Amino acid sequence: MAEDIRVPDLGGSESVEVIEISVKVGDTVAEEDPILVLESDKASVELPAPKGGKITALNVSVGDSLSEGDVVGQIEAGEGESADSAAEEDAPAKAEAEPAPAQEEAPAQSSGGGVEDIVVPDLGGADSVEVIEISAKVGDSLEAEDAILVVESDKASVELPAPAGGTLKALSVSVGDSISEGDVIGQIETAGGSAPAAAESAPAAEKPAEAPAASAPAASGGGSEDIVVPDLGGADSVEVIEISVAAGDDVAEEDPILVVESDKASVELPAPAAGKVKAISVSVGDRISEGDVVGQIETSGGAAAPAPAAQPESRPAAPAKSESAPASQPTAAAEPAAKSGKKVHAGPAVRRLARELGADLGRIQGSGPKNRILKEDVEKYIKQALAKVQQDASPAGAGLPAVKLPDFSQFGEIERQSMSRLMKLTADSMQRSWLNVPHVTQFEEADITEMEDFRKSKKAEGEKRGVKLTPMAFLLKICAKALAEHPNFNVSLDMEKKEVIQKRYIHIGIAVDTPDGLVVPVIRNVDQKGLWELAEECQVMAQKARDKKLGPKDMQGACFTITSLGGIGGTAFTPIVNTPEVAILGVSKSKMAPVWDGSAFQPRLMLPLSLSYDHRAINGADAARFTNTLRAGLEDLRHLLL
Repeated sequence: MAEDIRVPDLGGSESVEVIEISVKVGDTVAEEDPILVLESDKASVELPAPKGGKITALNVSVGDSLSEGDVVGQIEAGEGESADSAAEEDAPAKAEAEPAPAQEEAPAQSSGGGVEDIVVPDLGGADSVEVIEISAKVGDSLEAEDAILVVESDKASVELPAPAGGTLKALSVSVGDSISEGDVIGQIETAGGSAPAAAESAPAAEKPAEAPAASAPAASGGGSEDIVVPDLGGADSVEVIEISVAAGDDVAEEDPILVVESDKASVELPAPAAGKVKAISVSVGDRISEGDVVGQIETSGGAAAPAPAAQPESRPAAPAKSESAPASQPTAAAEPAAKSGKKVHAGPAVRRLARELGADLGRIQGSGPKNRILKEDVEKYIKQALAKVQQDASPAGAGLPAVKLPDFSQFGEIERQSMSRLMKLTADSMQRSWLNVPHVTQFEEADITEMEDFRKSKKAEGEKRGVKLTPMAFLLKICAKALAEHPNFNVSLDMEKKEVIQKRYIHIGIAVDTPDGLVVPVIRNVDQKGLWELAEECQVMAQKARDKKLGPKDMQGACFTITSLGGIGGTAFTPIVNTPEVAILGVSKSKMAPVWDGSAFQPRLMLPLSLSYDHRAINGADAARFTNTLRAGLEDLRHLLL
C-alpha cells in the first residue's frame, strides 16, 4: 500500500527550498534514507523516507518551495513493511491499555500497612524505555525523590525517583528490561504506615499543594525563561559547534543562540523570545538532546513562568537536562559506582558520558554542590588520564616530543588567529596518517595527447548537456579500472585484528580546494558510471564543497583518493595517504615535451602522476604495475573497453 511522503515539522520555518533530490521513481530505499535535501534560511536538512520500500511517485523539483505537511511523493512498502506498520499501529492502543490496571493497584496496595507501589510515571511521549542502571537494592533506606532506576529512551537518560521515603521492599526489574508508563517495578515500605494510603486516596488534594511550590521560582524570576533544545528532527543528540551570544547580550526573538551539528545538518538554535541572555550553560563540544535547558533569557514582558505548575507529573524528566548547568539540579541521589563501590552524586547525563568514556565515577572528585560530579569533572579526569598515558608512552611509539615554539614577538609584530574547525580536523588527520603509515611514492608520466583531443572534441556536446567534460572524469574512470584489476589497492588494514579488509565496491574521493581548506567529497560506484555522469557528479560535488553544503555521508566511504594540482602547477609532489585507504594519486600540471617515437622527437602532452601508497599493504612492484595500468588507460582510452 502506497504511503504519502510528507514534509515534517520545519522547526519554525514557514517554507523551505528543495536543493537536491536524492532518489528517483522506482528506487528502493530503507527507512530514514534521504529523499530530498531542503534548505531554509537557517540550515540544510535531509527529508528521510518514512519507511522502507519503493518510491512510486515524486512530485517536486529542485528549486520548489515546500511547507510543513506538503506531500512530496509516495512510497510503497513491501509485505514485511506493511505487517510491521500494522503492528506499530496496534502498539499505542496496547500501551495505553496496560497502565490502567497498574495505576488502579497502587491505592489498594498502599492502603495495606504502608506499602506503596513504585509506578513508572509519564515517559514524555516514549512508548517504552530501557533500564540502564539500578541505583538502589532491596533493603536500602530511601528518601522521597532518591533515584531508584535510570532509564534511557532515544532522547534522554532519566532517573526514576522514589515516590516517598522508606525502605525498598521489592524490585522486579533488571538492567536491560524495557518498561512502560504505568508499570509497577517494585514496592517501598514507608515509615508513616497509613500516611501513604491517605495520600493515595486523595491525589486531588495533594496536587494543588505542590503547584504553588513549583511555580514559585518561576514567578520570582521576573520574566526569566529557559532556552530549551527543540525537536532535533530524529537525532538523539547533537554537538554544540558554536556559541553565538554571551551572558548579558540583548537578543531579538529568533536570533541564533547556538549552532549545533548532527550527522545530517548544521542548525541554529534560536532565541525563544526577545530579551537579555541571563546565562548560557553549555560549551563548544558539549552534546545536547531535545528538551535540554541550555540557558536562560530574561524577557521584558515577564510572564513566561506558569508552565512548571501545569506539569507536576513530569518531575522525573528533569535530570535529563544538560549537566553543564548544576544550579538547575541542586540535589541528587547518592548512587553506587560500579567499580569502586564509592557512593557518588551524579545525574543521568554525566553517568551516560562516563559510561561511554569508560570512566569510573567513584574515582572522580566532584566540583558541584555536595561534591556532585559534573560533566566537566568527567572530561577533566579523562584528559588527565590520557595525558599520563601519553607521558608514559615509549619513545619508540607515538609519544613524540612536542616542538617548543620561541617567542616570535621578539623578532617583530605578530598576530595570533584560531585555527578553523576544518583546518584542525585536516591537521590531525594528516599527522595521524603520516605517523602511522609508512609512505612510499611512485612517479610516472602519461601521454594524454589523444585523450585531450577527444575531450576537446566533446565541448559542443557538453554545452548542450550543461556539463563540462574535465580530465577528472577520465582519471576517475581509469582509476576505477586500475582498482578492479589490482584489488590489493582496494583494501584497508585492521592492525589490531591483523586482518586485511577487501572492499567489493569502488568509491573514489576527489580533493576539492575551497576558501576554508581542502575537503574530499566521495563519488560512489565509479566503475558503474559513464564519463558524462562522472563529470556531472564531480561538478555538483565541487560546488557543494565550496558552498559548505556537503554532509558527513558525502565525505565517507572512499576506497582511494585523487588530488589534482593540474590547474595550479608543479611537476610532481608526494601526497599523504588518506588512511584507512592505502593509496592516493597526485596529478600535476601537464606539459608539452619532446618524445622519441623511434625515428624523431614528437611534441606530446605529458601528464605527471605521483602515486603514494602504504608500504604495509603494497610493495613497489605492485605500485609500478598500478601506474602502468593508469598510464596505458590514459594514453589509449580503448583499454577501458577491455
